[in-house]
Amino acid sequence: MCGRYTLTPSFDELISWYNINEAGEPFHDPRYNIAPMQMVPAVIHDGKKNRLGRLRWGLVPSWAKDDMMASKMINARAETLLEKVSFKSLVYKKRCLIPADSFYEWKTLNGKKQPMRFMLKSNRMFSFAGLYDSWINPSNGEKVSTCTIITTSPNSLVADVHDRMPVIIHRKDEQDWLDRNNTNMNQLTSLLSPYPVEEMKAYPVSAIVGNVKNDLPECIEEVRQY
Repeated sequence: MCGRYTLTPSFDELISWYNINEAGEPFHDPRYNIAPMQMVPAVIHDGKKNRLGRLRWGLVPSWAKDDMMASKMINARAETLLEKVSFKSLVYKKRCLIPADSFYEWKTLNGKKQPMRFMLKSNRMFSFAGLYDSWINPSNGEKVSTCTIITTSPNSLVADVHDRMPVIIHRKDEQDWLDRNNTNMNQLTSLLSPYPVEEMKAYPVSAIVGNVKNDLPECIEEVRQY
């Protein structure tokens, strides 16, 4: 699964990366410990252009009676997207990219859980493949826009720690994934594969990452393993 990640680039860097023409007021500062049920930057395509906004991490389908399932739908398995009622229709028209520059997983070492930071060797930003939807709260009419991060089988680097990894869309494929006019499912699902291990690295970080209240630069500092 993917349950924590970082996005340390600036708002202006996001605007440039995703070719956003109408950005509005800045709403993002560097984040070092993003957790489920928080508002996260995300990019969608409205049929004509890319749009950058915020979605709550934890999908609530439009047909849901309540939002109780959100915390259980932070991830969607790539292998079964077209089989699950919650995701099947979204794959066709509500795909999104979720900007990140690393993600965390916990490795068991000497009986203890050691958080590890996974990122690209280039240290560059990248995009998780995601799906989004909007739900209307029946009690107050509030519109809630939410998302989920798609996961796949791990490459050998991540497999040493976890049996799943988030789908990282290659830079050259980002617009194909976003374009809502693209309904070629064979081509789209082919993008949902493990990211090349030779382009990634990982290192241990502080246990402070375990507390979602800690959203500090210290979260990404490499620590010594014992």
